[in-house]
Amino acid sequence: MDPSTFDAAFWFTAVAILVLLALSGFFSGSETALTAASRGKLRSAADRGSKGAETALDLTEDSERLIGSVLLGNNVVNILATSLATAVLTKVFGQNGVAAATLIMTLLVLIFAEVLPKTYAITNPELVASRVARPIAFVVLVFSPVVSMVRVLVRAILRMFGVQTDPDSHILAVREEIAGALQLGHSEGFVEKEDRDRILGALDLNDRAVEEIMLHRSNIEMVDAALPPSEILKQILQSKNTRHPIYKDDPENIVGVIHAKDVLRSMYELLTAETDTSDAMEKFDIMSVATAPYFVPETTTLDDQMRQFLRRKTHFALVVDEYGGLQGLITLEDILEEIVGEIADEFDGDEDYQIEQCDDGTYMVDGSITIRDLNRAHDWNMPDDEANTVAGLVIHEAQMIPVEGQVFSFHGFRFEVVSKEENRISELKIRPL
Repeated sequence: MDPSTFDAAFWFTAVAILVLLALSGFFSGSETALTAASRGKLRSAADRGSKGAETALDLTEDSERLIGSVLLGNNVVNILATSLATAVLTKVFGQNGVAAATLIMTLLVLIFAEVLPKTYAITNPELVASRVARPIAFVVLVFSPVVSMVRVLVRAILRMFGVQTDPDSHILAVREEIAGALQLGHSEGFVEKEDRDRILGALDLNDRAVEEIMLHRSNIEMVDAALPPSEILKQILQSKNTRHPIYKDDPENIVGVIHAKDVLRSMYELLTAETDTSDAMEKFDIMSVATAPYFVPETTTLDDQMRQFLRRKTHFALVVDEYGGLQGLITLEDILEEIVGEIADEFDGDEDYQIEQCDDGTYMVDGSITIRDLNRAHDWNMPDDEANTVAGLVIHEAQMIPVEGQVFSFHGFRFEVVSKEENRISELKIRPL
């Protein structure tokens, strides 16, 4: 080996290769940190005055431009370092220099430019992202024209294969990112099931319609305006509900809504004002204490309906279909139960609980319970795309009205029809397969 090989140019090139490897490690670590960093934590740090975190947030707004610039810089320094190493080692080892350069540079790039910086970055993503944000912002600015041309070329190629890209969309929606983090935290024991369910329930309000949780019209307790006042009072006192729709002639003809407190207050005033209580009771007019009915479309989202309840300062609405036909009713409590779970009071008995576990590991379930509530109670994954209730799911899958004792197996569960009321499945026995 010629001693003149190790001249100043050799050492200068060796130093240049080390600098390029360091730059490669910087780009690799920066890419990992900026893509793995939590935007929520970066926002919190930015609110506390961290300029680096604020810059990192701005960079991640356009992830395509960020990743394109970092990859461009990383590939430039890697290719340049490999070229210099090949040139130097060819002078040292002759024809074997190419093989030596490939082996040595592969090891150096893998260890010092990929694994080591990415491992450190993934360990402290928010800290690293805040520190590298400013120099990376300069790199993005410098490479922006080249990256823009590459983006246009990439989209054109993808369009040739029928793939459409949205440059402004995030890889994961915020809702999906939060849901995924909650599920992961729950599976690892860091997030309680109740906390996960409450947050996911609140996130789902905008994706669900009132028809999914409303009380069906067949279960609504209505008051006939033509009944004698004593009968109306008896019905109200025997009911566990405080609000009742009033109808005239036909249950579809809802003319008002009464509150038990208003009825009792009005009757008390009449009874105390008259000496003859029987005459006073007959003078009571149910419509005098009724309020105008509030109708909402069945397609209204739960989030919009909750806002309407709060704005109108009311807790009770009647749900109608596109033809104006009564479908059910919904209350503010129904929506809140989708977030916090079942809200029971002193008037809710044990019979109101719709799931009962048997000794043999099966579950006796009311057919009217929603699939979402059943999934939420037992961490199951029954699909709720085609039906809202468990009975509806069985009928949809069976493509028929089952008879008592009939058994079905689908979606990983065994369903047995225990009892029916006319054509409605009132009780089911469910067992996970």
